[in-house]
Amino acid sequence: MSYTKEDIIKMVEEGDVEFIRMQFTDIFGRLKNVAITASQINKAVNNEIMIDGSSIEGFVRINESDMYLHPDLDSYAVLPWRPSQARVARLICDVYNPDGTPFVGDPRSTLKKALAKAAEKGYSFNVGPECEFFLFETDENGQPTTKTSDDAGYFDLDPLDHGGSTRREICLMLEKMGYEVEASHHEVARGQHEIDFKYGDALRTADNVMTFKLAVKTIAQKNGLHATFMPKPIYGINGSGMHTNMSLFKDGVNIFADPSDQRGLSKEAYAFIAGILEHIRSMSAVTNPLVNSYKRLVPGYEAPCYISWSASNRSALIRIPAARGQATRVELRCPDPSCNPYLELAVCLAAGLDGIERGLTPPEEILENIFVMDEAERKERGIESLPANLKEAVDLMLEDKVVCDTLGSHITSQYSAGKYAEWDAYRTSVSEWEINEYLMMY
Repeated sequence: MSYTKEDIIKMVEEGDVEFIRMQFTDIFGRLKNVAITASQINKAVNNEIMIDGSSIEGFVRINESDMYLHPDLDSYAVLPWRPSQARVARLICDVYNPDGTPFVGDPRSTLKKALAKAAEKGYSFNVGPECEFFLFETDENGQPTTKTSDDAGYFDLDPLDHGGSTRREICLMLEKMGYEVEASHHEVARGQHEIDFKYGDALRTADNVMTFKLAVKTIAQKNGLHATFMPKPIYGINGSGMHTNMSLFKDGVNIFADPSDQRGLSKEAYAFIAGILEHIRSMSAVTNPLVNSYKRLVPGYEAPCYISWSASNRSALIRIPAARGQATRVELRCPDPSCNPYLELAVCLAAGLDGIERGLTPPEEILENIFVMDEAERKERGIESLPANLKEAVDLMLEDKVVCDTLGSHITSQYSAGKYAEWDAYRTSVSEWEINEYLMMY
């Protein structure tokens, strides 16, 4: 759907819309907004809504703080979980400088730049995310816990799946906003769920991920639950990932497909895989951005932690799902749902295109279960590991020109500074594990 300014004004006036949320995303993937009343909609569609960028972490210094929100008119949607009277709508915005140029610290603009570079070569980038999350109970004060009365496992259903009704409600609300929900189900861990929506162009998909997170958290809270996209909230069980399925199209044709190849993959697909594998260690600070992310990327819980690829092996970092032809895609399995989807998709695209531009060839396909290999066997096969922690990941990111150029100097410096501060706070804190382990012993 393509809207004009006049369309937006008319829909607000005729749709009993009283508030419009002008939404944008900071560099750490947190959704922000300025709420305006319907009387300000003319200013909004003419890019006249201003924000103070100095109040947004990682944006700008106080002496250069004035910024403007430029709404993507096609993102207009009424939030269906809000009251049907005095309705609330949203517009997803790009952040601009006062001189009318895109702000270099806006993640959405960063993805747009990466997509424009691909478009120069005739490529469009389609993406399908698989978003996992946990539903936990809240305490008597409404604060989140890590408790669940859910006894379900993979693909189980009611009455074991106590979060099933909330998951169904989320799906219905998303469909009202124009999502095509392809599947939803209970995941492996107790209290863990997954909702998959149809793939689409990368920019709209990143927008959809941000809206998805908002919808999940809002509807869970309405139902007395707490939804979290924290990668590993509980020790000893599976964490939550956001497997990212990617394909490149040219003139409407999926260029990853080649029926003459034994695996049905084109030379571009192999080169794209090789590019991702070459850069994945330095991309990890973006695809897995939290201290907690690296508690998920350990052996034994189905999360990939070894750098490899396969057309079928689910222990590999990159898997090629069985569908071929126009549905041929590369599935990157390490990202988690705490990541900023705009930055994640930007670096994935840049890494894959780097592989194509340089004509890279991936290492041999790994068919065996990597999780049962010992260190010596992995070394012999040339299988490296993802970074062990956030600091290592950020160090590697700063050494990778492709990743840093894609993010731009502003986001690279602000993002790395924020993540080093996060690591230092974690490194110097005293955990409950340390208290339990050492307090009595020493």
